[in-house]
Amino acid sequence: MRRIALVTLVVDDYDEAIRFYTDALGFRLAEDTPRPDGSRWVVVEPGTGGTGTGLVLARAKDEDQRARVGDQTGGRVGFFLHTDDFARDHARMSAAGVTFLEAPRHEPYGSVAVFQDLYGNRWDLLQPATD
Repeated sequence: MRRIALVTLVVDDYDEAIRFYTDALGFRLAEDTPRPDGSRWVVVEPGTGGTGTGLVLARAKDEDQRARVGDQTGGRVGFFLHTDDFARDHARMSAAGVTFLEAPRHEPYGSVAVFQDLYGNRWDLLQPATD
């Protein structure tokens, strides 16, 4: 079996990104390991026990990388957070200060609302429709 295990997300600051993804989105901190060069290997995951694709939170190292923080997909939705309970997660995330860019909508493929992370990257919160 093959799967995408990790995706890199360029961030301004490790600790603020960890707080947002763990507190506001409910991810778990899977790893936070200092590296000899002063950087850190930081991985957050949406599920428990390694389920789901993890995010490597990588601090921008130069001006080119800093210019991409918050706009890594050119303003498109670039990340899709699936849930088994849209109403629960939408309410919890809203209460935690997550900015939703639209009201929840119900499409043939499921319940969805676009939100942005702390840097402005766009995400879908999505509960897929059941067959």
